[in-house]
Amino acid sequence: MNLSDLYKGCRSYRRFLQDPVPRELLCQMLENARISSSAHNAQSIRYVVVDSKEMVSAMQPLVTFASSLPRELGTPKEGEQPTAFVVVSKTADAGSFCDMDIGLAVDAMVMTAWESGIGSCLLGAINIPEIGRLLSVPEEETIRLVVAFGKPGHKSTLVGPRENGGLKYYLDEAKNYYVPKRSFEDIVRFV
Repeated sequence: MNLSDLYKGCRSYRRFLQDPVPRELLCQMLENARISSSAHNAQSIRYVVVDSKEMVSAMQPLVTFASSLPRELGTPKEGEQPTAFVVVSKTADAGSFCDMDIGLAVDAMVMTAWESGIGSCLLGAINIPEIGRLLSVPEEETIRLVVAFGKPGHKSTLVGPRENGGLKYYLDEAKNYYVPKRSFEDIVRFV
């Protein structure tokens, strides 16, 4: 699969089959994140990989999925939950470009996962203090986000904006996701 096809398929997934994410793949995802570009080569990002069943279960109530949807539609139920998480934090001395570095690193992780058929979902509505305690994240680190991983249990399709111009994603009767995207011409100008 070429890179453009990978980006077209790499959407946010919120329901997962219960196959574990292989440890070797998790290591490759984090290795690609580790070697991604870093402003001033600061390398101020830290990761905690959560892949044991017990710890994955403990993480579930500390994260919120799909805040644009009613909770009963957006939150994965028992048997649909992710099988791994990566908690991403930054060190106390992280510079002003660190959040851009995090974006590059997370993109490296999710694209590496997707190349192997593992879906992901970036989670920003998270209980930072409780996650920090659960995972013994050092106090000098600031948790920025959590990424959920697992084999997708639904489809996610790119579509154009809705008739009213709306861009909120939506579900069909089979609970497959549709993600409206603006057209290329609407967002790109050449001068």
